[in-house]
Amino acid sequence: MKLNAQEFRDLEHKSITLLGMSGVGKTFLSNILRKSDWFHYSGDYRIGTRYLNEPILDNIKIKAMQVPFLRDLLRSDSIYINNNITIDNLDVVSSFLGKIGDPELGGLPLEEFKHRQQLFNDAEVAAMKDVPEFIKKARQIYGFNHFINDAGGSICELEDDSLLDMLAENTIFIYIQANEEDEKRLISRATAAPKPMYYRAAYLDEQLGIYMQENDLEYVAMVNPDEFVRWVFPRLFYSRIPRYEEIAQKYGYTIKTEDLYKIKTESDFLALVEKAL
Repeated sequence: MKLNAQEFRDLEHKSITLLGMSGVGKTFLSNILRKSDWFHYSGDYRIGTRYLNEPILDNIKIKAMQVPFLRDLLRSDSIYINNNITIDNLDVVSSFLGKIGDPELGGLPLEEFKHRQQLFNDAEVAAMKDVPEFIKKARQIYGFNHFINDAGGSICELEDDSLLDMLAENTIFIYIQANEEDEKRLISRATAAPKPMYYRAAYLDEQLGIYMQENDLEYVAMVNPDEFVRWVFPRLFYSRIPRYEEIAQKYGYTIKTEDLYKIKTESDFLALVEKAL
């Protein structure tokens, strides 16, 4: 959706999709707007509670069944396992995605890792396809006038033009561009605490091959899961930037992190968007 500042100002019902790497400030901004008249739609929350809920629980049950005490209680239906996902705590989604490599270090075999990656891809596509319906629900059921789509950092990896077209028809894309200092901060944080990530299949094959060659590793099971994430994250980070920029150029607009972090109210955000438009 392309608008000028006045057209945006005149919109009775504003709907925005936020783009950017995890940690760049999308949820920070969404939480500010949620205090006003905005419905906060978290793509990752929808993925965890709707589209990956069963696989996540099955994975936890498999782990629990390896403990005799818990196995007996589960088999007799004496206990049950459920998710406690919140918008601010999506750890179970990350734990399901997992990391590739040495099983002794918590890594997943290549085939299982790719299977989970595909499940996540399908779930993210489905969650984004739900956006138009949730825009209606936000207004008709909950009484919110405006809608913010807090999209996952991997939305730029989906390579689905029809999905982006659909989101652009229903929302305004706003790309949060990190400055050099924030780029270093995000990379440093990922290095200190490596977390599971989504990778395009072709990109994973390429980068995994390079890593194994550089480290003289013959089998994927020899890969240190955390070390691979530390090594690949900066590469993934900088590979996504042109993808975000392409989406913003074609469909929307760009704001910078240094301006985003100054936002304290809805009015501050609206003024920043109008400036970008």
